[in-house]
Amino acid sequence: MKKQTIAIIGAGPGGLAAGMLLASRGFDVQVFEKQSYIGGRTSSFTERGYTFDLGPTFFSMPHILEEVFEAAGRSLHDYVTLTELEPMYSLVFHDTTVRASRDPETMKKEIAHHFPGNEEHYDRFMSDTRKKMNALTPVLQKKHDRLTDYLAPRSLKAVPELELGKSLYDVLSSYFDDERLKLSFTFQSKYLGMSPWECPGAFSILSYMEHEWGVFHPKGGLNQLTKAMAKVIEEHGGKIHLNKGVKKLLIDESKKVHGLILDSEETLKADHVVMNADFAKGMEMLIDNKMRKSHKDETLKKKKYSCSTFMIYAGIDMPVNLDHHTILFSDNYKKNVEEITKSKILSDDPSIYIQNASVSDPTVAPAGKSALYILAPVPNNFSEIDWEKEKESFRKLVWDQIAEKTGIDDLQAHIEFEEVLTPDDWENEKYVYKGATFNLAHNLGQMMFFRPHNQYEEFDGLWLVGGGTHPGSGLPTIFESGRITANLIADSYKQKKGVSV
Repeated sequence: MKKQTIAIIGAGPGGLAAGMLLASRGFDVQVFEKQSYIGGRTSSFTERGYTFDLGPTFFSMPHILEEVFEAAGRSLHDYVTLTELEPMYSLVFHDTTVRASRDPETMKKEIAHHFPGNEEHYDRFMSDTRKKMNALTPVLQKKHDRLTDYLAPRSLKAVPELELGKSLYDVLSSYFDDERLKLSFTFQSKYLGMSPWECPGAFSILSYMEHEWGVFHPKGGLNQLTKAMAKVIEEHGGKIHLNKGVKKLLIDESKKVHGLILDSEETLKADHVVMNADFAKGMEMLIDNKMRKSHKDETLKKKKYSCSTFMIYAGIDMPVNLDHHTILFSDNYKKNVEEITKSKILSDDPSIYIQNASVSDPTVAPAGKSALYILAPVPNNFSEIDWEKEKESFRKLVWDQIAEKTGIDDLQAHIEFEEVLTPDDWENEKYVYKGATFNLAHNLGQMMFFRPHNQYEEFDGLWLVGGGTHPGSGLPTIFESGRITANLIADSYKQKKGVSV
């Protein structure tokens, strides 16, 4: 029997997760990647002996990817070496530094030291949020493409845990009374495109996931995860085609997707197409506007998107005394978030994240040197900020803030290599819609049923994976999107897991 061909657009983590599972079940998997490298935003580049992850640097909930590898007949740990980070990260406020730990007793001692009296509420936060996570997990692991799915037992069980009507900030305020401590458990919402004061209270699970399962670093960087996934696809007979961009989907008059038209104008037939491109950018580029009904260009512009990021990748010719992950908080964090998400202007006091991976992984920099990954959340390109004009002044501001808040005032004098990536670069070079690095925002109107579905109903044979579909952005949920979509495709053939087509 002829193998069914699955064409996957984009070699990012969602597409690779789906590809692994489908290739292991006997499908003919063909992955087409516009760039010259594997991984999409979860990729890397190396210059002068320094290796930098391009995008994600936090890896939590490793058991999800372990399960994906296991379902594909492989062990994640045969491909990557994981190190759990302790502390998970350091949170630097104007008057104190909190080093977050997965160990409950260590974390409570840290809270007691900085915020006396709040430590007794940490166990309650973890216990309550564990219950919430257990209720939400079945929702996050299944498709959610019908309104009636809200009446499914898994959804009904989850509703009481959603804390509807409460913001993430409200939820954390029920446990902790110090503003800095609340921010220590809510800062992740910024990357969902939302302020903690507006983000749904259900997302208290974000900080819980880190405290429950830890934060890990794969030797060589998170790019090693996607490279390992690509290897598994190839081991099962699939192929990864680099420098092979897709120009358009091949769609007939009945809106059935039959394959791809590459940038080279070559036409390739496929039984199913899985789109792992940035959702809005993929719609815009791959399907003519007149053919789309639910996501026309004007509709895409009206949706809500995450912030963007101003990136500095710097090779420093000396050891840097910072933990693996450090977050420097703006002195007025609420104002900073509102500048990013509402007024869409550049802040004069941005929050800044620094990864100093060399302190845990000597492979990413030459001996005695440090590879710094620096990220400042900024407005996406709906802001119309002129980055050609603002790039250098904002770069200087970021370095000045780092010097002031870390006390390491000579870093700039030790820069051996530096590359800057602006929101314009994210949009124009990395094909991210409006430079919104973390995809569609996660407000209630863009979650579950109201998020683009894994099986894209408007075009028969088109499937979605990645941060722009259910269950959402962030590596664990992106892996889940790949698993959901792969299972849906396999189930469409009434195929049992592990049985070839």
